[in-house]
Amino acid sequence: MKALTFSTFGNSDVLEYIEIPNPHLKQDEILVEMKAIGLNFADVYRRKGNYHLKGNPPFIAGYEGAGIVVDANNHPEYKIGDRVAFADVPFANAELVVVNTNHVLPLPEAISFETAAAILLQGLTAHYLATDSHKTLKGETVLIHAVAGGVGQFLTQISKLLGANVIGLTSSADKAKVALEQGADHVFLYNEDWKSDIFKTIPNGVDVVYDSIGSTLMESFEVTKECGQVVFFGMAGGDPEPINPRMLMDTSKTLTGGDLWSYLNSKEERIKRANQLFNWIIEGKITLATPTSFKLSEGKLAHDYLESRKSTGKIILIP
Repeated sequence: MKALTFSTFGNSDVLEYIEIPNPHLKQDEILVEMKAIGLNFADVYRRKGNYHLKGNPPFIAGYEGAGIVVDANNHPEYKIGDRVAFADVPFANAELVVVNTNHVLPLPEAISFETAAAILLQGLTAHYLATDSHKTLKGETVLIHAVAGGVGQFLTQISKLLGANVIGLTSSADKAKVALEQGADHVFLYNEDWKSDIFKTIPNGVDVVYDSIGSTLMESFEVTKECGQVVFFGMAGGDPEPINPRMLMDTSKTLTGGDLWSYLNSKEERIKRANQLFNWIIEGKITLATPTSFKLSEGKLAHDYLESRKSTGKIILIP
């Protein structure tokens, strides 16, 4: 089979699209022929050598995608030709991927391979943030950092679906337009006085802030109302400053950490959460922009485009 690989760490020049042996199945695994694969910043971090990575050189990145079963390995609940997807299976940047049966997500006919590859990781992240890290209530005001990013767009739509008002933060007027199209009520720019803008909009502060930047964590607390909450789930802008517990006590504010892998902890949880996303899409309650597609053999171009930060939607790879 062909796979997008790298044997040394570095920029996109280290990527190689090469022929490697087909994988071998263990008892609890099936084989999937990939039709669409999601590209994420985590794959860039793996290529650079600063994120967890499984296997030995030549390394294969990728954890998200969709395809059809080509070897059910005697598992009675699957048959050849079944449409399936996954959000947390390594070595996805290949024509064939071994998938543990606990990680298989049945794919409804109404959901395309491309849609599944574009929504699962970011959509499931937005889902747990809005329903577990913070249980969104009707009438609340939420603040979303990086609102035009993949998670930000889905988190905006899910928050609106649950009845919240959404304020977004982003870096440019073009990205602000994208966020408004996703349903955000207000969008402010990082290079302006966004904290003052928030207090002009909601004088007592917001109910919850979703902070994926890290370096903005203290500012997030500044715009959160008393008894409010900050959910910290990423460090795109660098490590946050240490938080003083005395500040939390004095203001009755809460800091919550968030990581998707804490919630995708069983076959039942994976399927339940994915089906909720799929149903929202089928019912038209959330939408996603058409992803930008590259051939898997064009992986270098796809990585370059992702790192350019010119994209506002999802990038997928097609074997």
